[in-house]
Amino acid sequence: QVQLVESGGGLVQAGGSLRLSCVASGRTRNINIMGWYRQAPGKARDMVATITSGGYTSVADSVNGRFSISRDNAKNTVYLQMNVLKPEDTGDYYCYARTVVNVEGAGNNYWGQGTQVTVSS
Repeated sequence: QVQLVESGGGLVQAGGSLRLSCVASGRTRNINIMGWYRQAPGKARDMVATITSGGYTSVADSVNGRFSISRDNAKNTVYLQMNVLKPEDTGDYYCYARTVVNVEGAGNNYWGQGTQVTVSS
């Protein structure tokens, strides 16, 4: 049982910046991966960036160099710093967490409710 709450979305002009935050609560002890996915209207939900509890990051090619992900394990919080935003970045951004509960690597996936990001031309 993990709850994820996102914040920081909004409306910005192209070239602007936003920082998204996601706070995990509940049974957070076994969370390994946290990250961000986004979904544009009429399209599938795609990975934006992920980070492990050890600090290893993975970033989608479409945002590499513009977005960065970070994590504060003590606060159970993951951040997505978005710079040089483009209209194609518009969509709903969802926080993601995965727990690992046994030696085989089995775990559970958790999703936040999403926060809307709109980038105007």
